[in-house]
Amino acid sequence: MSIVNLQNANVLVVGAGIMGAGIAQVAALAGHHVFLHDAREGAAQEAKDQLSVALHVLVSKGKLSHEVVEAALTRITPLSALRYGKTATLVVEAIVENLDVKRKLFAELEALLPEDAVLATNTSSISVTALANGLKRPERLVGMHFFNPVPLMKLVEVVSGLHTAPEVAEAIFSLAQAWGKTAVHAKSTPGFIVNRIARPYYAETLALLAEQAVSPPVADACLRSVGFRMGPCELMDLIGHDTNFAVTRSVYEANFYDKRYVPSGVQRDLVDGGLLGRKSGRGFYRYPQSEADKALPAAAPQSAVAALTVSGQGDLAQRLADALTAQGVSVARDTGTAAVGLHWSGDAAGRLLLTDGRTALQQALQDGQPQTAVFDWSVTATVAPDTPLAFAVAEGASEAFAQAAAGVLARAGFHPLRMADAPGLVVARSIAMLINEGADAVQQGVCNPEGADAAMKLGVNYPAGPFEWLQRVGVSAVVTLLDALDAHYRGERYRVSPWLRVRAGTRVVG
Repeated sequence: MSIVNLQNANVLVVGAGIMGAGIAQVAALAGHHVFLHDAREGAAQEAKDQLSVALHVLVSKGKLSHEVVEAALTRITPLSALRYGKTATLVVEAIVENLDVKRKLFAELEALLPEDAVLATNTSSISVTALANGLKRPERLVGMHFFNPVPLMKLVEVVSGLHTAPEVAEAIFSLAQAWGKTAVHAKSTPGFIVNRIARPYYAETLALLAEQAVSPPVADACLRSVGFRMGPCELMDLIGHDTNFAVTRSVYEANFYDKRYVPSGVQRDLVDGGLLGRKSGRGFYRYPQSEADKALPAAAPQSAVAALTVSGQGDLAQRLADALTAQGVSVARDTGTAAVGLHWSGDAAGRLLLTDGRTALQQALQDGQPQTAVFDWSVTATVAPDTPLAFAVAEGASEAFAQAAAGVLARAGFHPLRMADAPGLVVARSIAMLINEGADAVQQGVCNPEGADAAMKLGVNYPAGPFEWLQRVGVSAVVTLLDALDAHYRGERYRVSPWLRVRAGTRVVG
């Protein structure tokens, strides 16, 4: 189809809430004339007035010049009626997340705007294909999904429905880049890229909480330790459990009740009880939050184990050996096996193994070694002193061994946090499932690996993208861990993505 050059487009933003006002600000600062409209009388002018205040704060901080701000504000025109924006050649709607309401708006816009105008939706959850259904020229409708706060967040998901013309998606992609954003292409499927791939970050911790395997402070500390800015429990409290639960239900229903996306009874109970997080004063934590609320169990004393063997290949095994050697432990290295573990004899003898998804008890029974513990993945290049790390001890192991295992981890520089013997612990199962979800998104053509990585880092501030983690831990380790989870829970949730299975060269276990 023939479309105008969007780099010089007059932009109509419909919806003057937080998202719409942010989009208007970005477009105006990029040099576009912007029409701003809202169905609520006076809302567009109020939004412009608030933008003026916010932009002049940036002037006072030296981040923008007075001239740039005044010019941008001059380019924003609040409209009392849509018809006054009929010269726009790009519209971005940011109204209520309701399919019928949005469809009605786009039908009105199609009749109003020039035939070569592009219709963009900022929807975060509604099918772009469904929104285009019924339009005379559905090929010009595309998703342009910003993230809040729009002026600060760099990511824009450019979402193509079945009708969207490739040249329309490319035009929006280029425009987003011209606006200083990082654009990624996505196919219109439930959750697009970010809201889909992010689900396991919440879901795995919720599953552990349902099993009473871990506490919110421990889960949060473990995931913050590998670079996440907020743990899943504190993040859900911030988002609001009503909002997070609604998104989870939406993705679950849109995927025909696929068990990978099943909502959590733990979160449903919080919503039913009005414990919505920060906005209600209580969720997983109470607000304002006290230090006692976030407190972790005291760190274990360093072990008296004087000599041990570090088995395994790769950076993690060598880091453990080096850290223990620096603490005066006599360390022997066994590189004859790829699996990472620490083994010691004498009093409280036993072994401490990097989790492969099996429980400590399962490994103890299979190998005939009752004094067995497992520890969580460490997926960062370096480990800061006293870094939280989850570990679990096999049922039936002695308490002396459990204390020795904690002490060995403490001596290696970690703050060991004992949890129930759940498969995959905290970080390993969360990272593996994020990787698995990213792999499925690529398998289904939703995005490419580079787009998935960029989306997760820029859209939700993850420390790495799923394919960057995959590069660090290896496809074999991920598939092995997921197969172990699948065997333990015997459901659909942990089935390995075909994309990963092919690259691992493995068959389905069982």
